[in-house]
Amino acid sequence: MSKELLEKLKGKKEIYRMWKKGLATWDEYRNVVRECMDATRKTKAHLELNLAGDVKDNKKGFFKYISSKRKTRENVGPLLNEVGALVMEDTEKVELLNAAFASVFTAKADPQESQTLEVGEKVLRKEDLPLVDKDRVRDHLGKLDIHKSMGPDGMHP
Repeated sequence: MSKELLEKLKGKKEIYRMWKKGLATWDEYRNVVRECMDATRKTKAHLELNLAGDVKDNKKGFFKYISSKRKTRENVGPLLNEVGALVMEDTEKVELLNAAFASVFTAKADPQESQTLEVGEKVLRKEDLPLVDKDRVRDHLGKLDIHKSMGPDGMHP
């Protein structure tokens, strides 16, 4: 708070005491209250404006800091494609890596090809994982209460 606002608030307190004792009129007290409210509103708006500017500047600085600290790898060594040939060109490497990452999220893998995930000492095979069919998922979705509120991520259950 500025010194001006603190002085006005002290003056307001003093005139309130005077009004209670009958030494000041209601109009005098009301005018001082209005001046204090106006000064408080202006000070608050000024502080919020300064805060917004500071946040904006800090955000810019933060992203500059993050981008300067971001770890990047300039070169990726040669890769083997599906046939076993070495891939040397950057565009071919990108296509190969994109295809590998996309295959994780799609069902284009061969059913006979068993993918394994090592978890500690135990090895899980794709065949060991529980199967979920569309009908079962549809049944569970149909049983959801549509009147429940959204979660913290903004998604409805």
